[in-house]
Amino acid sequence: MKYSDNTLFYPDNRALERAIDSSLGLLSEEVATLAAPDTATTVADNFIHTRGNFEQQRFSTNILEPLRDVLEGLLTDEYRKQEPSAWAEMQNRLGNIFGGLGQQQRDAALYEKAIACFNNALEELSQEGTPLDWAATQANLGTALQALGRQESDSKALKKSIDAYTNALLEWSRKETPEEWALTMHQLGATFHAYGKLLEGNRTFQKSVVSYKNALAEFDADNHALELVATHNNRGAVLHNLAESEENPERLEEAIRSYETALTVCMEQQLPIHHAVLCRVNKFSAQSVMAVLTKDTALADEVADEFEIILECFPHALQPLCAKYCEEQMSKMRKMAESSAA
Repeated sequence: MKYSDNTLFYPDNRALERAIDSSLGLLSEEVATLAAPDTATTVADNFIHTRGNFEQQRFSTNILEPLRDVLEGLLTDEYRKQEPSAWAEMQNRLGNIFGGLGQQQRDAALYEKAIACFNNALEELSQEGTPLDWAATQANLGTALQALGRQESDSKALKKSIDAYTNALLEWSRKETPEEWALTMHQLGATFHAYGKLLEGNRTFQKSVVSYKNALAEFDADNHALELVATHNNRGAVLHNLAESEENPERLEEAIRSYETALTVCMEQQLPIHHAVLCRVNKFSAQSVMAVLTKDTALADEVADEFEIILECFPHALQPLCAKYCEEQMSKMRKMAESSAA
C-alpha cells in the first residue's frame, strides 16, 4: 500500500549534544573553535528538525569529524583494561558522533559503526551494575538502529530498535526519570510507525499511537515545546497512515486534530515558522485523503484553496520537495472539484 509521506519532526538529540560538549576538551583550542555554529547567515534553515534522529543545533557539524578522529585514537585496548567504565562512556560518545555523521552524509556504514560502538559499550555495562548508563546506551542503540532502518527500509534494524528502546524502558520510568522516559516513548512511537509502514501492519501503527500518547503525558508547552509539537504532529502522521490503511474517516479526523494541536503549540510558543507551515501541510494532506475517501468535492475545493494559500503566502518556509508536493495536491484536489462541476 502507498501511504501519504507526511513530514515528521525530530527533537534535538541530547545524547549527541552531550557527546560533543564533553569531548571538546580533547581538541586543541584552534580545532575546538569549529564547534561554534554559524550565526551570521540570515537565510532560514527550513530543514531544522526534519532531517532525522541525530538533530542538534548547539554545535556546527564541522566539529564531528575532528571529534571522531580523536575519540577513535583514545579507545585503545589498554584504556579498556585500565578504565572499562570510562572506555564504555567514550564508546557512547563516539557512537553518537558516528550517528551525527551518518545523518549528515546519509551513509549506512556510519550508522553501522555507531551501532557497533553502542554494542561495545554494552559489553562493559550491565543492567544490574550500572542500570542508568545501561539504559542510556540502549536508548542510543535504539536511535542509531532506527535511523538505519528508516534510511535503508530495513525492517530487521527497526525491530532491533524497538527491542533496544524497550530495554531502556526497563530502567527509565515515568516516576523516577520522567524526561528520559517520555523521550524514549516518543522514539519508540517513531520506530513503531516506520516499522508499521514496512509491514503494512495496523497493529504496529496502533502501538505507535499508544507510545506517542504516553509521551504526551509528560511533555508540556512551557518546558518541552518542540517535543510536544513533534509528538502531536508525528502521532497525527501515524493516525493519518492508519486511516489510509483502514479507509476510516474517523481516524482521519483524529489525525487532523493532532495536526491542529501541533500547529497551535507552534504558534503559541513561537517556534520557527516552517514548523507551523509543515503542520498545516500535513493537516491539509489528511483532508485531501478525506475528500477522496468520502468523495466530498466541496472539501476537495477547500483543500485546493488551502494549498494555494500555503504556496502563495509561505514559499520561504517550504522545502523544495514540500513545495512540489503542495502543488501536486492542489492540482489533484482542483481536478476532483472541477470534475463534479462539469
